[in-house]
Amino acid sequence: MESYIFNHLRFARDNTIDQVAEVNDRTSHIIPEGFNNNIKWNLGHIYVVQEFFAFRSNEEKMKMPDHFMKLFSRGTKPGDWGEQVPSIPELIQLLENQFNRIEKVLEPRLKETVEHPFTTSTGSLTLSTVEEFLSFCLYHEGMHVEAIKSIKRIIQKSGAFMK
Repeated sequence: MESYIFNHLRFARDNTIDQVAEVNDRTSHIIPEGFNNNIKWNLGHIYVVQEFFAFRSNEEKMKMPDHFMKLFSRGTKPGDWGEQVPSIPELIQLLENQFNRIEKVLEPRLKETVEHPFTTSTGSLTLSTVEEFLSFCLYHEGMHVEAIKSIKRIIQKSGAFMK
């Protein structure tokens, strides 16, 4: 039986990809005034966090390029990038494939309790089942999609947005 969580994860991921489908690599590097990161960082960060919450937290093998943690983890920023940064099409492909892996590997495990529960940075929520981790991914991805949308609006208003 198909779970609502996978319908919601697919909806969120499709929305994320739709938001960046027309963004080129040059535009994806722009950091508007008042922002710490750019579109590309937000995409990579969504990928990294979802790998952690979906796979590592559930004792599964993460599938991530070696340098992604240094590029896209919490506390990183594009100004520190020195490594090869993936292109927008590469990030989109990773994001598309990630959802398929999550559904295939975790669908039968939703109600399982994880060995190491995770308390969010605010300290107000503890995640202890596979389903709770995946539900939190919806919130996290939504926050970063809103950041992407805000960055896009500012870039478009400035006239720097290019296909």
